[in-house]
Amino acid sequence: MSNRRVLITGGTRGIGASVAQAFKQAGYNVAVSYASNDAAAQEFERNTGIKAFKWNVANFNDCQEGIRRAEEHLGGNVEVLINNAGITRDGMMHKMPQDNWNDVIINNLSSVFNMSRNVIDKMRENKFGRIISMSSVNANGMMGQTNYSAAKAGIEGFTKALALESARSGITVNAVAPGYINTEMVAAVPQDALANIIAKVPAGRLGDASEIANTILFLAQDNSAFITGAVVPVNGGLRT
Repeated sequence: MSNRRVLITGGTRGIGASVAQAFKQAGYNVAVSYASNDAAAQEFERNTGIKAFKWNVANFNDCQEGIRRAEEHLGGNVEVLINNAGITRDGMMHKMPQDNWNDVIINNLSSVFNMSRNVIDKMRENKFGRIISMSSVNANGMMGQTNYSAAKAGIEGFTKALALESARSGITVNAVAPGYINTEMVAAVPQDALANIIAKVPAGRLGDASEIANTILFLAQDNSAFITGAVVPVNGGLRT
C-alpha cells in the first residue's frame, strides 16, 4: 500500500477512470482532471469519492493553475503523474484540415510537456517522481491517423529523452502503449469493423481497461525504480 499523491489527466472516463480507481484501491491519494464533460465528472466523483478538477491540458497556464488546485486537495506536491488525456480527429492526411492536426498534437503531445513541466521541479527537489504517459500501438503508424500516430510517437521520444534527464534525480519516466481496449470509444465501432480488429489480435480479444491500469500501477511503485525510458506494450500481441 502507498499513500503517495497521484494525478491522472483525462481521469473520469474509460481507461483514465480505471487507472484512478486502481490507484485509490492501492492506497494512493488520488485526484484527476477532465476537459469538458461535467456530468461524467460528477458521476465519477459520486461513484468513486475521487475529486475531479476541470482544466484544459492543452494550455500551459491552465495546467499550472489546475495542478496547484489539485495539490491543495491532495495535501502536497504531485509525486506520480499519469498523462492520459487525449483526443482523436481521424482522417486521411490529404483531406485533413489544419485544425485537426493542431488539435491532436496540442492535446495529446504538448499536454504531456505542459503537465510534466509543472511537476518536475518539485520531483527533482524531492528526489522522487513517476511520470507515466499514454502512448498507443498506433504510434507505429495507422492509416487515417497521421496526427494521432505522430503525437503518440512523439510521446515515446519525449519519454525516453526525459528519462535520461531525470534518472539521477530519482524520477522514472515511462510510457504504456495500449492496443485495442474495451472502452466506450471502441464499443462505438461498427460490429463488422470490430470483428476485423479482434481477428488481428493474437490474443483473440479486446483488452480490459484494468489491464492497462495494473501496468501503470506497477510502473508507479517505489520498487519499480530501475525501470525508466521504457514503452510497455499492452496489446495482446498486436503489431501494426
